[in-house]
Amino acid sequence: MDFKLRRAQLLAFQDFSESLAQLKIRPAEFSVLAMIAQHPGQKQTTIAEKLGIKRANFVFLMDGIESRGLAERRKEKNDRRSHSLHLTSEGERFVEQMTALWREHENRIVSRLGGRENLDRLIVLLDQLLGLDREDSDGKPARLAQS
Repeated sequence: MDFKLRRAQLLAFQDFSESLAQLKIRPAEFSVLAMIAQHPGQKQTTIAEKLGIKRANFVFLMDGIESRGLAERRKEKNDRRSHSLHLTSEGERFVEQMTALWREHENRIVSRLGGRENLDRLIVLLDQLLGLDREDSDGKPARLAQS
């Protein structure tokens, strides 16, 4: 089972990475841009925490995204140490392109699984495995019991 889960994860991730390569973007950058698009003006530290990216790594990622003209940091009025993140107009166009590539990737995965119903079943099973189906779940994967 472990081997098959890992192979499936690698297959999906490889297809996703290859899709994004068309735009010369990595999955981590995709995640950052998607979060900025969904939550414009969000603090840099908040987005880094939500994505589970260490502060130093996030600064490096944002440096690259900002140098490409896709997003910008803006100092907060009340706290000059804090930066809010915003897409530029070029970033908004770029997010549309990367979202289209992501949809194509997802459609390939859905097709490979035999349809949306099978994807939905897989997601339910993965949530169950991760313990995300429990009411007391805090959104973090559960640990499997030690035998």
